[in-house]
Amino acid sequence: MQVGLEVFLGLAAVLFALGLYGAISKKSAVMVLMSLELMAVAVNINLVAFSRFLTPEAMTGQFFTIFTMVVSAAEIGLGLALVLAIYRQSRSIELAGMNRLKG
Repeated sequence: MQVGLEVFLGLAAVLFALGLYGAISKKSAVMVLMSLELMAVAVNINLVAFSRFLTPEAMTGQFFTIFTMVVSAAEIGLGLALVLAIYRQSRSIELAGMNRLKG
Protein backbone atom coordinates (compact mmCIF):
# COMPACT_ATOMS: atom_id res chain seq x y z
CA MET A 1 0.00 0.00 0.00
CA GLN A 2 1.42 3.34 -1.04
CA VAL A 3 0.63 6.52 0.84
CA GLY A 4 -0.29 9.36 -1.49
CA LEU A 5 -0.03 13.11 -1.29
CA GLU A 6 -3.63 13.40 -0.11
CA VAL A 7 -2.85 11.59 3.16
CA PHE A 8 -0.03 13.98 4.00
CA LEU A 9 -2.14 17.01 3.10
CA GLY A 10 -5.00 15.70 5.24
CA LEU A 11 -2.68 15.12 8.19
CA ALA A 12 -1.20 18.59 7.81
CA ALA A 13 -4.68 20.14 7.58
CA VAL A 14 -5.79 18.39 10.78
CA LEU A 15 -2.62 19.45 12.63
CA PHE A 16 -2.96 23.03 11.40
CA ALA A 17 -6.63 23.16 12.43
CA LEU A 18 -5.80 21.82 15.91
CA GLY A 19 -3.01 24.37 16.25
CA LEU A 20 -5.27 27.19 15.12
CA TYR A 21 -7.96 26.14 17.57
CA GLY A 22 -5.40 25.99 20.37
CA ALA A 23 -3.93 29.39 19.50
CA ILE A 24 -7.36 31.02 19.49
CA SER A 25 -8.96 29.29 22.47
CA LYS A 26 -6.19 28.83 25.06
CA LYS A 27 -5.62 31.33 27.83
CA SER A 28 -2.09 30.29 28.76
CA ALA A 29 0.77 31.86 26.83
CA VAL A 30 2.75 28.61 26.87
CA MET A 31 -0.17 26.72 25.32
CA VAL A 32 -0.47 29.37 22.61
CA LEU A 33 3.24 28.95 21.82
CA MET A 34 2.78 25.17 21.64
CA SER A 35 -0.16 25.65 19.28
CA LEU A 36 1.94 27.88 17.04
CA GLU A 37 4.60 25.15 16.92
CA LEU A 38 1.93 22.63 15.93
CA MET A 39 0.94 24.90 13.06
CA ALA A 40 4.60 25.16 12.01
CA VAL A 41 4.87 21.36 11.99
CA ALA A 42 1.86 21.20 9.68
CA VAL A 43 3.55 23.63 7.30
CA ASN A 44 6.73 21.53 7.40
CA ILE A 45 4.76 18.38 6.54
CA ASN A 46 3.27 20.20 3.54
CA LEU A 47 6.68 21.40 2.37
CA VAL A 48 8.24 17.94 2.52
CA ALA A 49 5.20 16.22 0.99
CA PHE A 50 5.02 18.57 -1.98
CA SER A 51 8.74 18.30 -2.49
CA ARG A 52 8.61 14.51 -2.36
CA PHE A 53 5.69 14.07 -4.73
CA LEU A 54 6.19 16.95 -7.19
CA THR A 55 9.96 17.40 -7.50
CA PRO A 56 11.75 14.55 -5.69
CA GLU A 57 15.12 15.28 -7.29
CA ALA A 58 15.30 18.93 -6.16
CA MET A 59 14.92 18.56 -2.35
CA THR A 60 13.78 22.17 -2.05
CA GLY A 61 11.05 21.28 0.44
CA GLN A 62 13.59 19.76 2.80
CA PHE A 63 15.74 22.90 2.69
CA PHE A 64 12.75 25.14 3.37
CA THR A 65 11.73 22.82 6.21
CA ILE A 66 15.13 23.15 7.85
CA PHE A 67 14.88 26.93 7.48
CA THR A 68 11.42 27.02 9.08
CA MET A 69 12.64 24.78 11.91
CA VAL A 70 15.43 27.27 12.66
CA VAL A 71 12.97 30.16 12.58
CA SER A 72 10.56 28.23 14.83
CA ALA A 73 13.32 27.48 17.33
CA ALA A 74 14.24 31.16 17.48
CA GLU A 75 10.58 32.10 17.84
CA ILE A 76 10.06 29.69 20.72
CA GLY A 77 13.21 30.88 22.44
CA LEU A 78 12.11 34.50 22.19
CA GLY A 79 8.52 33.66 23.15
CA LEU A 80 9.56 31.73 26.26
CA ALA A 81 11.92 34.54 27.27
CA LEU A 82 9.01 37.00 27.02
CA VAL A 83 6.74 34.69 29.00
CA LEU A 84 9.37 34.34 31.74
CA ALA A 85 9.88 38.11 31.90
CA ILE A 86 6.14 38.72 32.17
CA TYR A 87 5.76 35.96 34.77
CA ARG A 88 8.46 37.54 36.93
CA GLN A 89 6.55 40.83 36.96
CA SER A 90 2.95 39.68 37.31
CA ARG A 91 3.22 36.06 38.61
CA SER A 92 0.79 34.93 35.91
CA ILE A 93 1.08 33.70 32.33
CA GLU A 94 -2.59 34.13 31.49
CA LEU A 95 -3.07 36.10 28.29
CA ALA A 96 -6.07 38.03 29.63
CA GLY A 97 -3.92 39.74 32.26
CA MET A 98 -1.18 40.81 29.86
CA ASN A 99 -2.52 44.25 29.06
CA ARG A 100 0.68 45.92 30.35
CA LEU A 101 2.23 45.49 26.92
CA LYS A 102 -0.18 48.01 25.42
CA GLY A 103 1.41 51.35 24.64
